[in-house]
Formats: sequence, structure tokens, C-alpha cells
Amino acid sequence: MKDGFKFQVKYVWVFCVLLIALFASFFFFPEYFKGGASYSRSKELGEKEIVKKDSKPIVPPLDVEAYDKKMLAIANNPPPKAPTTKVVKDSTTGVETIITVTPPPVVYPWPTDAVRPNGGALLPFNRIIAYYGNLYSTKMGALGEYPEAEMFQRLDAEVKKWEVADPNTPVVPALHYIAVVAQAGSGKDGMYRARMPSSEIDKVIAMAEKINAIVFLDIQVGFSTVQTEVPLFEKYLKLENVHLGLDPEFSMKNGIKPGKVVGTMDAIDVNFAANYLAKLVKDNNLPPKILIVHRYTQKMVTNYQLMKPLPEVQILMHMDGWGGGAKKINTYKQFVYKEPVQFAGFKLFYKNDVLDPGTVLMTPEQLLKLSPQPIYIQFQ
Repeated sequence: MKDGFKFQVKYVWVFCVLLIALFASFFFFPEYFKGGASYSRSKELGEKEIVKKDSKPIVPPLDVEAYDKKMLAIANNPPPKAPTTKVVKDSTTGVETIITVTPPPVVYPWPTDAVRPNGGALLPFNRIIAYYGNLYSTKMGALGEYPEAEMFQRLDAEVKKWEVADPNTPVVPALHYIAVVAQAGSGKDGMYRARMPSSEIDKVIAMAEKINAIVFLDIQVGFSTVQTEVPLFEKYLKLENVHLGLDPEFSMKNGIKPGKVVGTMDAIDVNFAANYLAKLVKDNNLPPKILIVHRYTQKMVTNYQLMKPLPEVQILMHMDGWGGGAKKINTYKQFVYKEPVQFAGFKLFYKNDVLDPGTVLMTPEQLLKLSPQPIYIQFQ
């Protein structure tokens, strides 16, 4: 009887221990008891990172040291001047002394002191190579000029050139689609712009998915405003791979029709777009967005120094002028280098850049000599 009693007590004790262990497991590791959840280790995030399958990966924090190092590298400032020596003769004794002269430090405008981005930022760790245009037109750029398969081949060829020219910077392909197009006619509402239908934007996003590219939606506001047009694309800008471009050339604050004179945007417009994107990033737990601003004249963008990059939004000033290499470099120096915001871009025109006899399209090697090095290259 005693043996039987001991046997029962022993198994009751074992059952209690197992029950306590099960309860502790549920308390400390609740995620393992959720229905349908499975886990795997992410190679990209390292051995210690665990992510849930069929969900967005955990975004690691920004590597500040790597970010600062890359920003300094793409600033491409000249190396400091080496110390020199000179002979100084004492006027009283006649004794000559050799002294070392150290040049004063030079303060360069790049890299800027803009706020660092949140983790998951594309820039400056990657270079973006984009095809620009509109699917309705074969004359607005490479995106729309060629059939899809040929366009992909051409874009891939440009990507490969940059991979060879700068193997230390991975290349991300992009489709830069003009989602609001300035018009010569006023239209029904008198705004001199045409918004592209969702069906066209959907086509571009589907095209980008085929080649693992990102998408930029470009806005030419005409007589409308950034504040009116940008929010209309919220459902697209909430997607992780969709970013924004603003084109001041066709922002006609002066009341003159698009195409007659160069338009203008102010820091107020750019900051509105940046703040709008930042809210979408926060609300939807997204990595930082990129905001591109086209520029090739002084008055095209005003109050650049008031533009505020945010941890959620990286602002890139894009040199959009066309012509021979010398002219383009001068424009870049005047309106990008001298008025720094955060990042720099450079546009190449397959046709307009080579109109003058003897001119050729600038090469990656030539662009990498610029200060700062453009981290976004667009082809039209």
C-alpha cells in the first residue's frame, strides 16, 4: 500500500513540475504559442536576428560609423594639403632655421550636417540608376520610349556599367514615372496639369517588380500645388518601394503657362512633401523614403538652406540640366555643390546631351570624379 502511495505521489510531483515548466514557457515565450506562426533565422540580419516568416523583416538600426564613412567617401573632397617647409633667417644672428608650415584646415560643404536617417535607408549605401518617363509618350524619356523588354535590357546595361565603375556601392534599378504631367492646355479645372490614372501607375509598379526595382512618382504641378497633388498618391507612397520626385521646372507660381518659362518651388513646398512622407513612414512602419527635387537654375529652387531632411525622409537635389559635359559639370557645381542639402543626383539625356558635334554621353568614371559623387543617376 505504501509503495502504491509513493508511486502516486511521485507521478503527481512529476506532473506538477511539467505543468509549471509549460506555464513558464507560455509566459516567457508567448510568440511560440501563437497559431500559424513559424520562425526562421534571417541570413541578412545575422545569426542573432529572428524573423517571422511571411512578415516584414526586422529593420536593424543604422550603422552610424558605416554611414558617416560612406558620406565622407561620396563627398569626394580633395585630400588635405601636405605640410611644407621653408627656411627662416634670423635678421639679428643670421642663423637659418627650417620650419614646417601646416596648411589651415579647409571646411567643405559636403558632407552636410543633415540628420542621419533611420535604419533601412537606401542612401548612401546604394546608388540608384533610374529610367525616367511616361508610358503615354515615347518622347518624355527612356521609360515609355522603348518596349518593356528592350527598356529592361537598356537599364540593366547601365546598371552593369556602374557596378564595374564603383564596385563598392551596390546598384538599385529604378523606374521614375511622371505621375502628374504639366500641360500646355489649362484642362477642365484650369490647373495646366494631367494626373495619370491608377491603371498606368499600377503598370509601372508591376514592371518594377519584374526587375526588383524601386519606383519614383514624379509630380509636375502646373498651376496646382505640391500640397494638393502629393496626398492624392498616398496609397502608392505607403508602399515600401515607392518614393517621390518634385519638378520645380513646371511649378508655375508666376501664372505663366508651363513650358514658357522655368517654374519654381520653395523650401516650404519641399518640407511639406518631406513631412507628409515622414508621417506615412511612421504610421506604416516603413524604411526611410527618398524625396528627389529637380534643379538646374538658381531661381528654380529657393531657400535651400531651410530644407529639412528627416530621419524618415532623405532629400536629394537632382541636377536636371542638359548639354555637353563641361556645361553640365558647371551647372552641378553652381546649383548642387554650392547649395548642399543632403544627397546629389545627376541626369543624363540620351539625345539632348549629344546634340552638339563631338559631344558624347558622360561616363560613370567621369561622374565619379565630381564632388559630391552623385548617388542617383537618371536617364531620359
